[in-house]
Parts: sequence; structure tokens; C-alpha cells
Amino acid sequence: MELEISDWGLIDYEQSWQRQTQWFNQLVSAKRNGEQYVNRIVLCEHPPVYTLGRSGKENNMLLGALQLQSIGASLYHIDRGGDITFHGPGQLVCYPILNLEDFSLGLRSYIYALEEAVIRTCASYGIQAARLENATGVWLEPRTSRARKICAIGVRSSHFVTMHGLALNVNTDLRYFSYINPCGFIDKGVTSLKQELGETVDMAAVKSRLCKELELQLTQNGVRHK
Repeated sequence: MELEISDWGLIDYEQSWQRQTQWFNQLVSAKRNGEQYVNRIVLCEHPPVYTLGRSGKENNMLLGALQLQSIGASLYHIDRGGDITFHGPGQLVCYPILNLEDFSLGLRSYIYALEEAVIRTCASYGIQAARLENATGVWLEPRTSRARKICAIGVRSSHFVTMHGLALNVNTDLRYFSYINPCGFIDKGVTSLKQELGETVDMAAVKSRLCKELELQLTQNGVRHK
């Protein structure tokens, strides 16, 4: 199954949300009407922004409006699953806009595939990442007191068409996470490839690796939630 990959570079969150939604609606409509469409993977980074999903709790945002303004960040209530997270420069955001039926995937299997692609990407840098039971995303040392999240995942699905996706901390300024309870957790940390490796990581190389791993997971038709 061919995937069209787009790199939007550094893009305002609201603009990317609008473009995503447009492509998402086009795919849903084309699928419904038996028309041709394209499965897409979008890569980008955002200026500092917090997003709160449908099931998120307001009190996981620890700053008020004026405080948000003072740190140069904004807050959006959005239509994905999950709680609150941060996006900013140095974080690789990936928005797959896909018809899951083309890949013989259900929603749970799809999320498993996203996690697996990130786990394998981390492994290519010598970082052992894993899943944490009942907590979507990718973690380091997940079952210890040092559990820390390296990638957040939150998706929207309608008629087996997806939008939103994953956010992998590459060279992210992790201080921004101190202003929230990331993904609703108050007892777990956040990390990045840079934090773990002790040096700045080439973003282009991470993009290339993640795309290869993601395409493999989506197209092998064997991925299922275990």
C-alpha cells in the first residue's frame, strides 16, 4: 500500500489542524462514495502549544491564560483521544491520515503499530523503549519508579479513517512539560532522545527512520494488538 509522505516543517498548530481535517474529511467522503483517495503521513513540528483531548481534564493544565502567554505557548481543545500534551520545536509530530481498512487494521491494532514503530526507532539509537499497560504511548523503564514517556499518542477515528497521531520527543525543551500533568500523569516523567543520549539528535535522520518503521508496521498486515 503506497503512502504519500508530506513534511510541513515548523507549522502553526491551528493551521496544521485545519489542513489535517480537510484531508481527513476528503478521505472519509471519497471512501463513502467509492472515489479515489490517498493515504498520507504528515511530519511536522509546532511552535509551543498544549493540546487537550476529548477525555482530558482541565486541571491537568497547571497555568492560566496569562501564564501561558508569558511562556509563549497556547492551548487548544481538540478532537482526539487522550488527555493533555505539549508540542514544540524539536519534537517530531506525525499525523497519519489513513483508511485503516486498506491495511487490515482495527483501531487498537493501529495504535499498537504506531507504538511499535516508535519503539523500533528508539532501538536504532540504542534506547530500549516499551509499552506501559493501560497507558497509550511509548515509555522508558515503564514498570519502575523512573518511568518516563518519550512519545505521546492520541488519535481520532471515524469510519476507520484516522487523523492526529504521535509526538516523539527528539530535541524537545522538556521544561514545558513541567507546566502540565502530561497525559494526566502526576507520578511519571518525560524524556527525549537528546536527554537520553546526551547530545542533539539529527531530526532528518529520525524522520527517515520513523517513516520506514511506520510504513513497515502498517503494510505488513500482521500487526495486531496483543
